[in-house]
Amino acid sequence: MNSTDVFAGFVTAVADSLDEPETTGHDLARQVHLSRSHFDRVVAAVAGESPSAFRRRVLLERAAYRLLAEDSGVLDLAIDAGYGSHEAFTRAFSRAYGMPPREWRREPSRRFFLTAPSGVHFQPPAGLRLPATKEARGMDVLVRMVEHHVWLTGEMIERGDRLSAEELDKPIELSVEGIDDDVSIRYLLDRLVWQEEMWLASVEDRPFEVPDCGRQVITPIAELRTRHADAGSRFVALVNRLNEEGRFDETFVDTTCEPPRVFTYGGMVAHVLTFAAHRRSLLVGAFYSAGITDLGFGDPMHFVAG
Repeated sequence: MNSTDVFAGFVTAVADSLDEPETTGHDLARQVHLSRSHFDRVVAAVAGESPSAFRRRVLLERAAYRLLAEDSGVLDLAIDAGYGSHEAFTRAFSRAYGMPPREWRREPSRRFFLTAPSGVHFQPPAGLRLPATKEARGMDVLVRMVEHHVWLTGEMIERGDRLSAEELDKPIELSVEGIDDDVSIRYLLDRLVWQEEMWLASVEDRPFEVPDCGRQVITPIAELRTRHADAGSRFVALVNRLNEEGRFDETFVDTTCEPPRVFTYGGMVAHVLTFAAHRRSLLVGAFYSAGITDLGFGDPMHFVAG
């Protein structure tokens, strides 16, 4: 068994024992069939931290996430993280995050990843995420989006098989239920702009207040034009940078979610393009109804080929 295999087995053992605070280093070593001393040397060489430090860090990351995601008491989280007292947990948490647990719960910027030489972090709700093992560029994301398209089409055909002939052939009335509410041209334009702003804020770990669903949108076109000129150019620059560095398979913490969630950059870009395409299609139809037809169908084919 080489060092890579040992480390993979160790990560699996840690993930499987997150809910077992009494797990010891000897327990983990036994699971990968090594002596404790050899196990410690191999894991420390690969991970850049000892097995016990690795596990303590992951449990602290989980506790930091749970402080934001749950109403559990600090003592309960301390015990689940392997600490014998509220005080010991608070001291360890404060050293790691620069503030006590109760203050962390109120912190607007809440990236619960701690510095990790190995790049392995807690992955909500109950696992571990290893760093990307290869570079992923724009073409990789495109291929995955095509695969998703083909998979989803197949799943929709299967769902269609559950319907009667009458339901299958019934004319569709436009529905955006579950995606948008009470849409208008202004609403959709506003949504497209703040979607750019929200994901930039998330990647840059800046606070962002997601507008309330169902709110009346009164944003002037002049304001949307200015905000989009800034956010749109910065979003394109971000995607270009991720592509050039092959980082689409890397993860980041989206602190705009409640609770914060972990996504890959490629997944985020695929999400933006998918839901933006839906809203752009609605807008093209609405513009047609309003007598504005010079955008055609908003088809990207010629733009991409140009």
